[in-house]
Amino acid sequence: MLRSRPSAHDYFLLVSLSAILGSSFIFIRISVTDIPPATLVAARLLLAAVIMFALLKIKMQNLPAKGAIWGYIIAAAAFGNAIPFFLISWGQVKVEAGLTAIFMAIMPLSTLVLAQIFTDDEKLNRWKVASVFCGIAGIVILMGPATLTNIGDDTFRQLAILCAALCYAINAVLTRKLVTLPKLPMICALLISSTLMALPVSLLIDQPWQLSPTFVPVMSIVVLAIFPTALATWMILVIIDRQGASFLSQINFMVPLVGVLLGAVFLHERLTANAYIALGVILLAITLSRRGS
Repeated sequence: MLRSRPSAHDYFLLVSLSAILGSSFIFIRISVTDIPPATLVAARLLLAAVIMFALLKIKMQNLPAKGAIWGYIIAAAAFGNAIPFFLISWGQVKVEAGLTAIFMAIMPLSTLVLAQIFTDDEKLNRWKVASVFCGIAGIVILMGPATLTNIGDDTFRQLAILCAALCYAINAVLTRKLVTLPKLPMICALLISSTLMALPVSLLIDQPWQLSPTFVPVMSIVVLAIFPTALATWMILVIIDRQGASFLSQINFMVPLVGVLLGAVFLHERLTANAYIALGVILLAITLSRRGS
């Protein structure tokens, strides 16, 4: 299937998704003060699944029928939500946010390679490759080149985050099989499947019935469930349907930048010169990607 060049609407969706996912860093930071990572993941997925299932019933729609499509749904739920959510949460116990962002920036390169192998309409070209390396450079500038000196300090946790980036790349290609189906039933199926994977981990590791979270962390989970989980899943399906997995993969260049900017606005964190330089480099990466479309 031939795709048109990305339009202003496509970039609006991409930037909006970046803002939603970038804001999740703030709410995760608030939530983990009282709630362990595995339970945080399970709770946001469970609440998002309940909300979307209620909406499904209000709309008088049903989950996808039994069949081969459920194999793709379960795989996408695992690689898009359950596995990377846990790997990142576990990895970030010791790995700083800057290095995490750099590792996650590997996802677009992985997506390009997988799309080259497994798709017919998302082939590599020099502009796409240049865009990916330019975007990675922008993330390194944003987080500070000195961050790279920490590579190898906690090998297993760093490998966990790299594996999460690869999971997201696999999910971006897998999701192409789902985008032609009705969006609401598909989102419900993905979130329910993800919840069934994440909940046992929470029960086994954290014993959440013993937790006593305060009001603000709980409300942060509500926000995480509605926006960076339920709404973001819908937007991901729409973007992949319109422009494919490689276009969506640019999100990993933009999310860390949005996170830094939102941190400056809402948490009064200092905005360094690196952030402004990184903004220019990442915008250049997006321009190169557009030329390669």
